[in-house]
Amino acid sequence: MPQEASVVFVVDDDISVRESLELLIRSAGWLPEMFETAQQFLSRPRALVPNCLILDVNLPDLNGLELQKLISVERAEMPIIFVTGYGDVPMTVKAMKAGAVEFLTKPFNDEAMLTAVGLALDRSRTALILEAEMQALRGRHAALSRREQEVMALVVTGLLNKQVAYELGISEITVKAHRGKVMEKMQAASFADLVNIAGRLGIGH
Repeated sequence: MPQEASVVFVVDDDISVRESLELLIRSAGWLPEMFETAQQFLSRPRALVPNCLILDVNLPDLNGLELQKLISVERAEMPIIFVTGYGDVPMTVKAMKAGAVEFLTKPFNDEAMLTAVGLALDRSRTALILEAEMQALRGRHAALSRREQEVMALVVTGLLNKQVAYELGISEITVKAHRGKVMEKMQAASFADLVNIAGRLGIGH
């Protein structure tokens, strides 16, 4: 995805901070979107391009740490950079443990902010790629017949074809045929690849 498609969200109730960040973000070639409150931000649909959030800890409605909890569940591909006028050590530790990319104290250094945003967007891009891969894997698995799904679930646990045949009450030749179809439909390059795919999908465990 091109860098210009990346969106940087800012939630801060201080208009001067929003204005300065908007200029800084544009200067780096990213698209800024400004919000005064957490609720305004939450009403914005999820972005499907690399994105991140610059978030003030102290907001008039939900505070930054509360918003972080919601985002970690609903928008996992959105890394957060916290900014605060008076951050303390426990707050910083809590934010970082919950996955924040950076915690900057106002007035923050422009270079430090740009570095943090670049890192956050890289993380977001990776998360979106992984999510797309998972959706593709789930789609391929859903396209398997019920019997093919049963065969796949058993073979990835290490059972031999004859053992799978016994488990399912079908012939070994039929198992081989289903197994070949599973490999083809799941686009698995090898049996080890199929086991890896099954592991990512939570199958056979």
